[in-house]
Order: sequence, then structure tokens, then C-alpha cells
Amino acid sequence: MNVNANANGNASASVSGEIEDLLRSLAPQVLGTLVRRHGQFESCEDAVQEALLAASVQWPEHGVPSSPAGWLITVAGRRLTDQWRSEAARRERELTVGMEPPPQDEPSRHVDDTLRLLFLCCHPKLSAPSQVALTLRAVGGLTTAQIAHAFLVPEATMAQRISRAKQTIKGAGFPDGPERLPAVLQVLYLIFNEGYTATSGPDLQRVELATEAIRLAREVHRLLPGDGEVAGLLALMLLTDARRGTRSADGVLVPLAEQDRDRWDRARIEEGVALVTGTLPKGPPGPYLVQAAIAAIHDEAPSAEETDWAEVLILYKILDRIAPNPMVTLNRAIATAMVHGPAEGLALLATLDGDKRIAGHYRLAAVRGHLLDLAGEHEQAREHYRRAARLTLSLPEREYLLRRAQRQLPVG
Repeated sequence: MNVNANANGNASASVSGEIEDLLRSLAPQVLGTLVRRHGQFESCEDAVQEALLAASVQWPEHGVPSSPAGWLITVAGRRLTDQWRSEAARRERELTVGMEPPPQDEPSRHVDDTLRLLFLCCHPKLSAPSQVALTLRAVGGLTTAQIAHAFLVPEATMAQRISRAKQTIKGAGFPDGPERLPAVLQVLYLIFNEGYTATSGPDLQRVELATEAIRLAREVHRLLPGDGEVAGLLALMLLTDARRGTRSADGVLVPLAEQDRDRWDRARIEEGVALVTGTLPKGPPGPYLVQAAIAAIHDEAPSAEETDWAEVLILYKILDRIAPNPMVTLNRAIATAMVHGPAEGLALLATLDGDKRIAGHYRLAAVRGHLLDLAGEHEQAREHYRRAARLTLSLPEREYLLRRAQRQLPVG
């Protein structure tokens, strides 16, 4: 739910960060509750946006109510009632809504409603990109512009996609079964990635998104404890998020090899490793579990130099076979370089030059710069670091890439 995407965009400017965080965390719960009660996803979303706007104006002045979720549900419910009252064709529904008792705060129900909302957004009538986009908007709280950037499409295109998605599931009820699980996991994966490395803006990370993705992954794992990919995704998130506190210094990205490993979150690492080791023996691993195994190797290594790169390379080859995509090949090129030398890594990287999915992505230029740096080709490395800096919209990453480019200049 986009707290800032209100009608005029002015009221939210005065909202304190604490209240804004609270509204952001409550928005999917409130929307989930309204959709469960009334259906009509789009109408409910509009009503929730109005309730969030009202809260952003009233709470800083009058204080946060004792039951903020109940307050939002009540206000949003009244907006729905007002809307339906004005439509003669829906007078019967208006009566039903009007007779409902005022909502009470139901924390456990709200958590379940958030999860149901997640599964609703992954409705099978929606395309995979629409499922992801709608969930990022409704559950993840990203703006349309942020989602558009994540999928490398114009904002207008993404706005149309989200609007069509809401129309498609209009009136759809909450699902009961786990058929939508692969789409749900993909959505959580993307939400986490956006939270762990923001695609744009001054901050490297959006902690609230990563935290929300982990919380929802825990809920899915609680419901489906025997599913290897659910466990794998949760483990991957935990093992990756364990490094969060060391990923930036003075607003600049700190790469994995240079992070202070003594500051990594050991509790999260132990939990993630336990999930991986407890799940791997149960059958052929899926893509999330393989990625979690790679993350575990990095997290357990005392240093970048002491990492078991040969094992990492084997796992990337497995991942490239069961779930091929350009980003996997990109990471496999790095592992290849660490095991067999930068020349072989660069050769593998060259296979991506004609791939339109990644040819203009900053990470391809950044990795090529890194491997050229390892090969001693400092002038070429500098050019690719600069190219990567021009392509990224993340300010911390841009600053890091420019510093790397500067380091390639000859001394004196």
C-alpha cells in the first residue's frame, strides 16, 4: 500500500516517520480485512488510501488511536459505505455493510488477512508480471514508479498493468489452497530484493520491505513447513539479511569481500544454515534452496579469500541448469573467475552481451569492471565502472562504482 500516493501528495509530507512506518505496516492488513469482508479489491484499495490519508492528517495532531488498525478499518469501511450508498444498484449491499458491527482490533486475524491478500494478488487469471506488480503495490507498499523501475518498463505501462490486474480480480474471493505458491514465493523474493538493494534513491536498502518479506515468508513457512522451496526462500532471506548492517558506510556500498564479518547477524545465519541443512537431504533442491546454500557458504566463510569458491561454482552451475537467467550467469561468471581466473569469467560474461534482458543493466558493466580489475586491465575496468555508475539509479551504488573507477587511475 502506497501511503504517499494520496490524492494531492501534500498531507503525507507532514507525517512523522514513525506514523508513516506504522501506516505502511498496517495498510496490507487493513486492505486484506476489507477484501475478505467485502470483495471488490479496487474499491477497497481506494477506501484504504482515503483512510490512510485521513490518518496521516489526524494522527500527528490528535495522537495515534489505541487501536490503529481498527481505526483504519472503520474509516475505510465508512468510505466504502458512502461509495455504495451513492450507487443505487448496490443499495442492498449497502444495507449489509451498514449493519455490520464496528470492527475490533484482531491482530491474529489481520496477519492471516495479509497472507490471504498475498495469495489473492497471485490470482491465476493474472499474468506473472501482473501478480508481482499488484502484490508489490498492495502488500509491499512500493509506488508505481518504483515497481516500473524494478521491471524496467515505463511508469505509465506499469500503472496500466496494475489497473488491469485490479479489474481482473474484481469480486474474486480469497483462495484456500496452495496452488499459487510459486507465484507467491516469486513475489516475496522480489519484495525482499527491492528491500535489500533498492533500485533507486538515496538509500541502499529499504529495511521495512526486507523485514516484511521475511515476516511473510515465515508465515508461509509456518503454514507449509514441509515445502523445500518455502524453507529455501526463508533461509535465503535470513542468510542475506544477516549482512545488512555492514553493507554501507557513510552512505556508500560496501561489497561483500570488504564487509566486517564479525558484525554479521549470527542468529540469522544459524537459523538460515539450520533451514538449509535440514531441507537439503529431503530431495532435489529447487532454485531458492540452491541460492540459500550459496549464501550459507559465504556467511560461514571467515573471509572472502577463504570462501569455498569451488563449491559456490558447482552450485551456480546447478542453478544455471534448473533456473537459467542472466543474473545467475552473471554470478556464475564471478565464481568462475575466482576458481579459474578472470579470463574465464570474462569469457562467460561475454555470452550475455547479446541478451536484451541484461545488456543495458548496470550490473553487467559493474561485474565486467570487477573482472577486468582482477585481470589487471585497469583502464578498461575504469570505463566499465563509469558505465555502470551512469546506469544505476541507486546513489550509494553509484558512489561506490565511481570510487572503484577512481582507484583504477595510475598513481602519480
